[in-house]
Amino acid sequence: MTAYILKREQRVPYSLDEVFAFFSQAANLQRITPPSLNFCILTPPPLRMREGALIDYTLRIFGVPIHWRTLITTYDPPHRFVDEQIKGPYVFWHHTHTFREDDDGTIIGDEVRYVLPFGALGRLMHAVYVRRDLERIFDYREEVIAQVFAAQ
Repeated sequence: MTAYILKREQRVPYSLDEVFAFFSQAANLQRITPPSLNFCILTPPPLRMREGALIDYTLRIFGVPIHWRTLITTYDPPHRFVDEQIKGPYVFWHHTHTFREDDDGTIIGDEVRYVLPFGALGRLMHAVYVRRDLERIFDYREEVIAQVFAAQ
């Protein structure tokens, strides 16, 4: 199995507490996900972010609906939280969200470790599609986050 890593950082001119508050609201995940994925949270509100929280949602990949379930395995406000895939399209998905104060704002960090199914076919799909698609998703997310924190 080949493991891949996606890393991103983004600075926003808001306090650590304000930024973490935005990310600790699971409903904002839909806001920062590209509309083309038809992302929809299935877990009924109110959804309290905490260690042990399960979040169910659907999205579409190649037009096919996918049920995804994640577990919040670490919750350390306002510095970090980790979501791990319990059910979904990956063999392994581990997303660490970090938040640290900077001179006049907060650095948002993402590190996603993931493994695709299907062996050699999965590696080919990563090279042809998955890597670029994840980059596109995180590019969109960066744009929306910049807009959200510019507008507050």
